[in-house]
Amino acid sequence: MMRTVLIFLALPNIISSQNSKCKNNAGGQDIDWAILYKGPAQNNGKLLASDSPNDWANGAAPVTQNNAHSFAVALSDVVRPHANVKFLAYNNIPPAVPNVKTKSNSKGVIIINTAPGQNDGAWIVHTVPGFPAARTGYSWPAAETAKGHLLICMTIAETQINAVAASLIQIEPFIYYNDIPETETAGMPDFKKLAEGQIPVSPPFTTRRSIKTAAQAPVDVHIYSKSAKSKYEIYKKIIVKALKKTIKVWSRRDNKLKGDCRVLQRNIRLIKSPAQIGDHATNIEADESNWIVSEPGNIFCFMDKPYAVTILKKSQATESAMGVCIDKDAIFARFNAIAAQVENCPR
Repeated sequence: MMRTVLIFLALPNIISSQNSKCKNNAGGQDIDWAILYKGPAQNNGKLLASDSPNDWANGAAPVTQNNAHSFAVALSDVVRPHANVKFLAYNNIPPAVPNVKTKSNSKGVIIINTAPGQNDGAWIVHTVPGFPAARTGYSWPAAETAKGHLLICMTIAETQINAVAASLIQIEPFIYYNDIPETETAGMPDFKKLAEGQIPVSPPFTTRRSIKTAAQAPVDVHIYSKSAKSKYEIYKKIIVKALKKTIKVWSRRDNKLKGDCRVLQRNIRLIKSPAQIGDHATNIEADESNWIVSEPGNIFCFMDKPYAVTILKKSQATESAMGVCIDKDAIFARFNAIAAQVENCPR
């Protein structure tokens, strides 16, 4: 059953700037989307953003720094109190909550602006355990700098969070903080179910929801999720089937689940490791991210589960999973370059 821990801290409200949207590299401007890909042992990582989508840029500051870079600023009103910025955070390894048992591997934050007349929000998905801490200050976990991590921010309208919640319900995330008022989510039945820790008990046990980013020329985002009851392996049975394309997979993997080239134009090809994020190196042994690109393009998907038969000694088919698929040529191109070399098809 989905476990929910709600932590409410009696701290003074801080009302200065309101950060409920994604931020550019230095954190000074609101933007539509941002992606930070930090290779193993890299301090700053590489940033791809909607205001500079044509190449990876060096992160403006180390991820350990609490300001002056994209995600530190985007999360600034998550890690400190703010009267008008509220959020729901989930993580299978949450900060300051030991011994969590959950079927989910997902990590993320839904942020909204509750100021009158505002419809602002953001959804951040990421791979970092113990992050971000809620209302207690910015703190990047020291042990995670040695690892590779992926963080994706999407600026969305507050009215889109019900569709996000509908996807999250299937995967039973561990919610460790939620201070979004019920008055803000009236008429959002799926968000209410998510906040209350309800889980799907009847079909369908797989869902596809679609949202758009908030820009005038929005980016389409399709969210594929499956509950533990679905019995499907998400890469082959859900993502390949939905995209109707070959996919190239970057993921830590086992020795059981191989690439699959048996179905024409529906292959699963494994990306060779090590690989390059611009001029930063990464490898599947130290990189915590799982992602795919389609062939042909233009789809990039952030996956919350590795490409492996067993995870935590359980069959992947019996665990919940989610893929966040973004249809944007610039994002696809950057990740497809990382995926330039793939392993041979199994014989």
